[in-house]
Order: sequence, then structure tokens, then C-alpha cells
Amino acid sequence: MSIVSVSLLSVESLSDLSPLFLTGLLEAVVAALFMNIYIVGLNQVFDIEIDKVNKPSLPLASGEYSPRTGITIILSFAALSFGVAWFVGSWPLFWALFVSFILGTAYSINLPLLRWKRFAVVAALCILAVRAVIVQVAFFLHMQTFVFRRSAILSRPLIFATAFMTFFSVVIALFKDIPDLEGDRIFGIRSYTVRLGQQRVFWICVYLLQVAYSVAIMIGATSSCLWSKIITILGHAVLALILWSRASSLDLTSKAAITSFYMFIWKLFYAEYLLIPLVR
Repeated sequence: MSIVSVSLLSVESLSDLSPLFLTGLLEAVVAALFMNIYIVGLNQVFDIEIDKVNKPSLPLASGEYSPRTGITIILSFAALSFGVAWFVGSWPLFWALFVSFILGTAYSINLPLLRWKRFAVVAALCILAVRAVIVQVAFFLHMQTFVFRRSAILSRPLIFATAFMTFFSVVIALFKDIPDLEGDRIFGIRSYTVRLGQQRVFWICVYLLQVAYSVAIMIGATSSCLWSKIITILGHAVLALILWSRASSLDLTSKAAITSFYMFIWKLFYAEYLLIPLVR
């Protein structure tokens, strides 16, 4: 959804929705999917003991897969991802994958000076770089410069998408550790939740999202396109109200409720990608 949404920002007319566009989109989606499997899989390979406490149903933590199987899977998909990029020949696509690979590896792998997930600020910056910048800018440039052969530009919708997803990525980076308080504390992961407490981090996340939605509504109000103005204002207002309603009724003493809310944050994240192509 992220890549489809950002790719649509490069569409200037209906004639751009051609087999050329669909081919370029498919190349980006497949390569990114393979790299995402590597990144999340690597995190599980090096978090087996932590996941036995926090997420015991995961395949490595539960013993459904052996560590060797996990390593084979992630290395295979990393190779497939770079193989697709090499076959396609798109430099923006290659750099999107390469930077994601480097940051994803440094985030999880347990080597000297690495395993950046141990450090709250650095971990947040890793997620921020991938979710807020690389997905928006690199995949847009893949479509804009490689597929359509147009000059690179930083359009108003692209700048909005990058800024908004920066806020959202900060929230995801903060919120993802709230359900994992127990395991992180045991294994010395100094997340903001461990340092500040669940309740404080939770409300920081909620307020950050409300700020993001308020700014999005103001951006919509300044649009010269009437249909874009209406959709942007109403869409973000509705999402902000739903968020506040859910947050106000959440039981912060229930890990199941917190985990459910975290998944709800991801739903809001992807709901935004339905609105981004309509910002003009």
C-alpha cells in the first residue's frame, strides 16, 4: 500500500496509468517485499530469547522453525531482493533496498557497535529513515525518473507525505515497545517505555498523531483543488476522532488491549496511504 500510494504521486494524467506504470510498480513492490522479509526475519533470528517472553507464538520463538531455517530464509530473500533490483536496473530502487538492508541489519544483528535497537533514539531513527524518508522519496523517484524518465522533483504532495509519515514513524518507533515492556526490561533493552513508563509514552504517541492530523487538515485547507481540499480535511478529521475515541477508552493495564491498539495504529498508518495520493 505504501509503494502503490507513493507511486501514484508521480501520475500526472490518466494516460500515465499504463502497462509501463504497472510494470514499474510491480518491480518495486516485489523487491521491497523480499527486503522486508529479510529485515523482520533478521530481527526474529536475533530476538529468539526475548520473543519467548514477549511474542512466544512467533515461528522461531515457538520452535516451529529452527534458527538455521530462519537464517536460510532471510538470506535467500535478501539475495532475491537485490537480484530484482539488479535485473530492473533502477538506481533509486537499488538505493532504497540497500539503505533499508544496512539499517535493518544494524538495528537487529548482535555484533559490536551494532544491535541499535538497544538504544531508543538510534532505534527510532532507523525506523524513521526507512518508513518516513526512503519509502516516500526513493520509490517516488523510481517511478518519476526511472519509469517515466522525468526530472526529479520534490512536489508539495511528496513533501507532505514525507513530513506526515515522519510523525507517524516516530509514533510507531515509540509505541512498538509498549507491549514489550516486560521482555525488554529483563534483557536490558532501554526503550523509552522502560525509561518513562507505559502510560506516559502512550499519551505522547496519541498527542503526536493528533498534531499530525491537525497539520494535515491545515494543509488540506490551503489546497487550490476543491475535491482534494474536502477529502483531505474530512478524511483526517475522521481519523483523528476515531483515534481519540479509541485512546480514551483503552485499558492500559491490559497487554492484550495495548497490543490491539498498536495494531490499530498500523491501520491508521495504512489508512493514510489511501489519502496521500489525493493530496494536491
